[in-house]
Amino acid sequence: MVKGMYHHIAETWRRLYKERSGILKERIVNARGENAIVRVERPSRLDRARALGYKAKQGFIVVRVRVSKGGMRRKRARAGRRPKHIGVVKIKQAESMRRVAERRAAERYPNMDVRGSYYLFEDGRYYWFECILVDRAHPAVINDGELMHQLH
Repeated sequence: MVKGMYHHIAETWRRLYKERSGILKERIVNARGENAIVRVERPSRLDRARALGYKAKQGFIVVRVRVSKGGMRRKRARAGRRPKHIGVVKIKQAESMRRVAERRAAERYPNMDVRGSYYLFEDGRYYWFECILVDRAHPAVINDGELMHQLH
């Protein structure tokens, strides 16, 4: 059986995860220094992005989102600050970390629709996901009949 390019990309990522590769560790170290939500040039895992409907065209963006690890029950801070900045609000038991990442990306880019997301990597403190966002008002997206059919 002939394997496609995306199959090889997926295999490479599985190998990187299994071997705890130095390349992956380097990426994690770099990602730690960045903001929680960062727009990236192109998807890290092209196989997953394409499976979720990503196309390398205008109107599509990829965002890397960092989500804190840990239990859903967080202790409230003693000192005074508003609830939004304490870090205990909007953390729900029933919501997966991936869904939290998608929601945060949608809040940051209100004109975009979340197409999907996938796991990137994690360390002891954070998970990182990449979210695919589509601007349904962009002419390149509107003129793509197949894509508009999927969005409705």
